[in-house]
Amino acid sequence: MFQPLLEAILRQTMCRLVRPLLSNGVSLELQRKLIRQAYRTSLPPRSVRFTSDTLGQVPVLRGLPNTRSTGTIVYLHGGGYILGSAATHKGIAGHLAKLTGCEVIIPDYRLAPEHPYPAAPDDAEAVFQAVIREGKPAERIAIAGDSAGGGLALVLAMRLREHGQPLPSSITCFSPWTDLTSQQLYSPECEPVLHASWVFKAAKMYAGEGALTDPMISPAFGDLKGLPPTLIQVGSQEILLNDATRLADAAKTAEVDVTLEIYNSLWHVFQTHCAQLQRASDALVTAAKHIRRHLAE
Repeated sequence: MFQPLLEAILRQTMCRLVRPLLSNGVSLELQRKLIRQAYRTSLPPRSVRFTSDTLGQVPVLRGLPNTRSTGTIVYLHGGGYILGSAATHKGIAGHLAKLTGCEVIIPDYRLAPEHPYPAAPDDAEAVFQAVIREGKPAERIAIAGDSAGGGLALVLAMRLREHGQPLPSSITCFSPWTDLTSQQLYSPECEPVLHASWVFKAAKMYAGEGALTDPMISPAFGDLKGLPPTLIQVGSQEILLNDATRLADAAKTAEVDVTLEIYNSLWHVFQTHCAQLQRASDALVTAAKHIRRHLAE
Protein backbone atom coordinates (compact mmCIF):
# COMPACT_ATOMS: atom_id res chain seq x y z
CA MET A 1 0.00 0.00 0.00
CA PHE A 2 2.80 2.41 0.89
CA GLN A 3 4.77 1.98 -2.37
CA PRO A 4 1.88 2.95 -4.72
CA LEU A 5 1.32 6.06 -2.61
CA LEU A 6 5.03 6.88 -2.74
CA GLU A 7 5.03 6.45 -6.52
CA ALA A 8 2.12 8.88 -6.79
CA ILE A 9 3.87 11.43 -4.57
CA LEU A 10 7.14 11.17 -6.51
CA ARG A 11 5.28 11.46 -9.82
CA GLN A 12 3.58 14.66 -8.66
CA THR A 13 6.90 15.99 -7.38
CA MET A 14 8.47 15.45 -10.80
CA CYS A 15 5.48 17.03 -12.55
CA ARG A 16 5.38 20.12 -10.35
CA LEU A 17 9.05 20.73 -9.57
CA VAL A 18 11.31 19.11 -12.18
CA ARG A 19 9.27 19.28 -15.41
CA PRO A 20 8.68 23.05 -15.14
CA LEU A 21 12.45 23.54 -14.94
CA LEU A 22 13.05 21.60 -18.15
CA SER A 23 11.21 24.04 -20.38
CA ASN A 24 12.42 26.54 -22.93
CA GLY A 25 11.08 29.37 -20.76
CA VAL A 26 13.85 28.82 -18.20
CA SER A 27 17.39 29.91 -19.02
CA LEU A 28 20.01 27.21 -19.36
CA GLU A 29 22.12 28.82 -16.64
CA LEU A 30 19.22 28.65 -14.19
CA GLN A 31 18.32 25.12 -15.27
CA ARG A 32 21.85 23.96 -14.50
CA LYS A 33 21.76 25.52 -11.05
CA LEU A 34 18.33 24.17 -10.15
CA ILE A 35 18.99 20.67 -11.48
CA ARG A 36 22.11 20.50 -9.31
CA GLN A 37 19.90 21.24 -6.33
CA ALA A 38 17.25 18.72 -7.41
CA TYR A 39 19.80 15.91 -7.56
CA ARG A 40 20.83 16.52 -3.95
CA THR A 41 18.05 14.12 -2.97
CA SER A 42 19.68 11.32 -5.00
CA LEU A 43 22.35 10.19 -2.56
CA PRO A 44 24.96 7.45 -3.00
CA PRO A 45 25.29 4.71 -0.38
CA ARG A 46 27.58 5.55 2.52
CA SER A 47 29.59 2.44 1.71
CA VAL A 48 30.80 4.01 -1.57
CA ARG A 49 33.59 6.57 -1.25
CA PHE A 50 34.05 9.13 -4.05
CA THR A 51 37.25 10.92 -4.99
CA SER A 52 38.09 13.37 -7.78
CA ASP A 53 40.57 12.42 -10.49
CA THR A 54 41.49 13.13 -14.11
CA LEU A 55 41.54 10.44 -16.79
CA GLY A 56 42.46 11.18 -20.39
CA GLN A 57 42.51 14.89 -19.47
CA VAL A 58 38.83 14.62 -18.46
CA PRO A 59 37.72 15.32 -14.87
CA VAL A 60 36.04 12.30 -13.30
CA LEU A 61 34.61 11.09 -10.03
CA ARG A 62 35.71 7.63 -8.90
CA GLY A 63 33.48 5.69 -6.53
CA LEU A 64 34.88 2.75 -4.60
CA PRO A 65 32.57 0.38 -2.69
CA ASN A 66 33.68 -1.26 0.54
CA THR A 67 33.43 -4.68 -1.06
CA ARG A 68 35.55 -4.36 -4.18
CA SER A 69 35.67 -6.62 -7.23
CA THR A 70 38.10 -6.26 -10.12
CA GLY A 71 35.44 -4.78 -12.39
CA THR A 72 34.95 -1.16 -13.43
CA ILE A 73 31.84 0.70 -14.62
CA VAL A 74 32.20 3.84 -16.73
CA TYR A 75 28.94 5.69 -16.01
CA LEU A 76 27.86 8.42 -18.43
CA HIS A 77 25.44 10.91 -16.89
CA GLY A 78 22.29 12.27 -18.51
CA GLY A 79 21.02 15.80 -18.93
CA GLY A 80 20.40 16.23 -22.65
CA TYR A 81 24.13 16.87 -23.21
CA ILE A 82 23.56 20.37 -21.78
CA LEU A 83 22.91 19.70 -18.07
CA GLY A 84 24.20 17.48 -15.31
CA SER A 85 27.61 16.43 -14.12
CA ALA A 86 29.47 13.64 -12.42
CA ALA A 87 28.38 15.12 -9.08
CA THR A 88 24.66 15.12 -9.89
CA HIS A 89 24.75 11.42 -10.75
CA LYS A 90 26.73 10.12 -7.77
CA GLY A 91 23.54 8.62 -6.38
CA ILE A 92 22.56 6.24 -9.16
CA ALA A 93 26.18 5.44 -10.03
CA GLY A 94 27.04 4.85 -6.39
CA HIS A 95 24.21 2.35 -5.98
CA LEU A 96 25.43 0.49 -9.05
CA ALA A 97 28.90 0.39 -7.50
CA LYS A 98 27.54 -1.05 -4.26
CA LEU A 99 25.36 -3.65 -6.01
CA THR A 100 28.11 -4.83 -8.37
CA GLY A 101 31.16 -4.38 -6.18
CA CYS A 102 32.73 -2.52 -9.11
CA GLU A 103 34.58 0.77 -9.06
CA VAL A 104 32.44 3.35 -10.84
CA ILE A 105 33.97 6.17 -12.87
CA ILE A 106 31.76 9.12 -13.86
CA PRO A 107 33.28 11.39 -16.52
CA ASP A 108 32.52 15.11 -16.34
CA TYR A 109 32.35 15.29 -20.11
CA ARG A 110 32.07 18.70 -21.73
CA LEU A 111 28.56 20.06 -22.25
CA ALA A 112 26.86 21.85 -25.12
CA PRO A 113 26.28 24.48 -26.33
CA GLU A 114 29.72 25.61 -25.14
CA HIS A 115 31.16 22.31 -26.36
CA PRO A 116 28.91 20.71 -29.00
CA TYR A 117 29.38 17.32 -30.66
CA PRO A 118 31.85 15.59 -30.78
CA ALA A 119 33.11 16.84 -27.39
CA ALA A 120 31.03 14.40 -25.32
CA PRO A 121 31.98 11.20 -27.20
CA ASP A 122 35.59 12.39 -27.47
CA ASP A 123 35.72 12.74 -23.68
CA ALA A 124 33.94 9.43 -23.07
CA GLU A 125 36.37 7.58 -25.33
CA ALA A 126 39.36 9.32 -23.74
CA VAL A 127 38.25 8.16 -20.29
CA PHE A 128 37.61 4.59 -21.46
CA GLN A 129 41.05 4.37 -23.06
CA ALA A 130 42.66 5.86 -19.94
CA VAL A 131 41.01 3.17 -17.80
CA ILE A 132 42.52 0.53 -20.09
CA ARG A 133 45.94 2.19 -19.80
CA GLU A 134 45.63 1.81 -16.04
CA GLY A 135 45.80 -1.93 -16.66
CA LYS A 136 42.11 -2.83 -16.65
CA PRO A 137 41.19 -5.06 -19.60
CA ALA A 138 38.12 -4.09 -21.64
CA GLU A 139 36.36 -7.33 -20.72
CA ARG A 140 36.42 -6.17 -17.08
CA ILE A 141 34.91 -2.77 -17.95
CA ALA A 142 31.18 -2.15 -18.34
CA ILE A 143 29.62 1.05 -19.63
CA ALA A 144 26.30 2.44 -18.47
CA GLY A 145 24.36 5.66 -18.68
CA ASP A 146 21.01 7.35 -18.40
CA SER A 147 19.09 9.46 -20.93
CA ALA A 148 21.69 11.28 -23.05
CA GLY A 149 24.30 9.24 -21.21
CA GLY A 150 22.54 6.05 -22.35
CA GLY A 151 22.80 7.19 -25.94
CA LEU A 152 26.41 8.22 -25.34
CA ALA A 153 27.21 4.75 -24.01
CA LEU A 154 26.05 3.29 -27.32
CA VAL A 155 27.99 5.87 -29.32
CA LEU A 156 31.11 5.10 -27.28
CA ALA A 157 30.80 1.38 -28.04
CA MET A 158 30.25 2.10 -31.74
CA ARG A 159 33.30 4.39 -31.85
CA LEU A 160 35.47 1.80 -30.15
CA ARG A 161 34.31 -0.79 -32.67
CA GLU A 162 35.00 1.55 -35.61
CA HIS A 163 38.46 2.36 -34.24
CA GLY A 164 39.30 -1.32 -33.88
CA GLN A 165 39.53 -1.05 -30.10
CA PRO A 166 38.45 -3.65 -27.52
CA LEU A 167 34.79 -3.34 -26.56
CA PRO A 168 33.37 -3.17 -23.02
CA SER A 169 31.87 -6.28 -21.47
CA SER A 170 28.32 -4.90 -21.51
CA ILE A 171 26.15 -1.82 -21.98
CA THR A 172 23.38 -0.70 -19.62
CA CYS A 173 20.99 2.05 -20.74
CA PHE A 174 18.43 3.75 -18.50
CA SER A 175 15.82 5.63 -20.59
CA PRO A 176 18.32 6.12 -23.43
CA TRP A 177 18.01 9.10 -25.78
CA THR A 178 18.88 7.57 -29.14
CA ASP A 179 17.02 9.62 -31.78
CA LEU A 180 17.72 13.34 -31.49
CA THR A 181 15.46 14.22 -34.44
CA SER A 182 12.40 13.94 -32.13
CA GLN A 183 10.43 12.61 -35.10
CA GLN A 184 9.16 9.48 -33.35
CA LEU A 185 8.66 10.55 -29.74
CA TYR A 186 6.11 8.59 -27.75
CA SER A 187 2.98 10.34 -26.44
CA PRO A 188 2.15 8.97 -22.99
CA GLU A 189 -0.99 10.05 -21.18
CA CYS A 190 1.29 11.39 -18.45
CA GLU A 191 4.90 12.61 -18.92
CA PRO A 192 6.19 13.75 -15.51
CA VAL A 193 9.66 14.92 -16.59
CA LEU A 194 10.32 15.92 -20.20
CA HIS A 195 8.93 18.48 -22.66
CA ALA A 196 9.29 17.52 -26.33
CA SER A 197 10.23 21.12 -27.21
CA TRP A 198 13.02 21.16 -24.62
CA VAL A 199 14.37 17.84 -25.84
CA PHE A 200 14.52 19.10 -29.43
CA LYS A 201 16.21 22.36 -28.42
CA ALA A 202 18.83 20.43 -26.45
CA ALA A 203 19.42 18.22 -29.49
CA LYS A 204 20.08 21.23 -31.72
CA MET A 205 22.47 22.75 -29.17
CA TYR A 206 24.37 19.48 -28.91
CA ALA A 207 24.52 18.63 -32.61
CA GLY A 208 25.84 22.05 -33.61
CA GLU A 209 26.87 21.76 -37.26
CA GLY A 210 26.24 18.01 -37.27
CA ALA A 211 23.18 16.27 -38.71
CA LEU A 212 20.72 14.96 -36.14
CA THR A 213 20.55 11.73 -38.15
CA ASP A 214 24.30 11.13 -37.83
CA PRO A 215 24.57 7.71 -36.11
CA MET A 216 27.25 9.09 -33.81
CA ILE A 217 24.75 11.72 -32.65
CA SER A 218 21.61 9.57 -32.85
CA PRO A 219 22.65 5.92 -32.42
CA ALA A 220 19.12 4.81 -33.40
CA PHE A 221 20.33 5.34 -36.99
CA GLY A 222 23.56 3.41 -36.48
CA ASP A 223 24.82 -0.08 -37.17
CA LEU A 224 24.75 -1.92 -33.84
CA LYS A 225 26.28 -5.14 -35.12
CA GLY A 226 28.98 -6.54 -32.87
CA LEU A 227 28.07 -4.50 -29.80
CA PRO A 228 28.28 -6.20 -26.41
CA PRO A 229 25.27 -7.53 -24.44
CA THR A 230 22.90 -4.64 -23.77
CA LEU A 231 20.23 -4.03 -21.14
CA ILE A 232 17.65 -1.29 -21.76
CA GLN A 233 15.30 -0.08 -19.03
CA VAL A 234 12.60 2.50 -19.69
CA GLY A 235 9.39 3.76 -18.10
CA SER A 236 6.04 3.67 -19.87
CA GLN A 237 5.38 7.30 -18.86
CA GLU A 238 8.05 8.98 -20.95
CA ILE A 239 8.36 10.42 -24.40
CA LEU A 240 11.59 8.45 -24.95
CA LEU A 241 9.82 5.09 -24.77
CA ASN A 242 10.03 4.72 -28.55
CA ASP A 243 13.76 5.48 -28.44
CA ALA A 244 14.18 2.45 -26.21
CA THR A 245 11.90 0.08 -28.13
CA ARG A 246 13.39 1.05 -31.50
CA LEU A 247 16.87 0.56 -30.09
CA ALA A 248 15.95 -2.90 -28.86
CA ASP A 249 14.47 -3.82 -32.25
CA ALA A 250 17.56 -2.57 -34.07
CA ALA A 251 19.84 -4.45 -31.69
CA LYS A 252 17.90 -7.68 -32.25
CA THR A 253 18.14 -7.19 -36.00
CA ALA A 254 21.89 -6.73 -35.60
CA GLU A 255 22.04 -9.97 -33.56
CA VAL A 256 23.06 -8.18 -30.38
CA ASP A 257 22.23 -9.91 -27.08
CA VAL A 258 19.67 -7.32 -25.92
CA THR A 259 17.10 -7.19 -23.14
CA LEU A 260 14.36 -4.54 -23.00
CA GLU A 261 12.49 -3.89 -19.75
CA ILE A 262 9.50 -1.53 -19.72
CA TYR A 263 8.35 -0.45 -16.27
CA ASN A 264 4.67 0.42 -16.33
CA SER A 265 3.59 3.77 -14.88
CA LEU A 266 7.14 4.92 -14.20
CA TRP A 267 8.93 7.92 -15.64
CA HIS A 268 12.21 9.05 -17.18
CA VAL A 269 15.23 7.61 -15.33
CA PHE A 270 13.09 6.51 -12.40
CA GLN A 271 16.14 4.58 -11.14
CA THR A 272 17.38 7.79 -9.49
CA HIS A 273 14.75 7.11 -6.79
CA CYS A 274 16.28 3.75 -5.88
CA ALA A 275 16.79 4.72 -2.24
CA GLN A 276 13.04 5.30 -1.85
CA LEU A 277 11.15 3.43 -4.54
CA GLN A 278 11.17 -0.37 -4.44
CA ARG A 279 10.65 -0.80 -8.19
CA ALA A 280 13.58 1.53 -8.84
CA SER A 281 15.73 -0.52 -6.45
CA ASP A 282 14.63 -3.73 -8.17
CA ALA A 283 15.55 -2.26 -11.56
CA LEU A 284 19.06 -1.44 -10.35
CA VAL A 285 19.44 -4.93 -8.91
CA THR A 286 18.57 -6.30 -12.36
CA ALA A 287 21.08 -3.92 -13.97
CA ALA A 288 23.77 -4.98 -11.50
CA LYS A 289 23.16 -8.65 -12.29
CA HIS A 290 23.48 -7.87 -16.01
CA ILE A 291 26.77 -6.09 -15.42
CA ARG A 292 28.23 -8.80 -13.18
CA ARG A 293 27.10 -11.61 -15.47
CA HIS A 294 29.09 -10.27 -18.41
CA LEU A 295 32.29 -9.22 -16.65
CA ALA A 296 35.10 -11.61 -17.56
CA GLU A 297 36.34 -13.76 -14.71
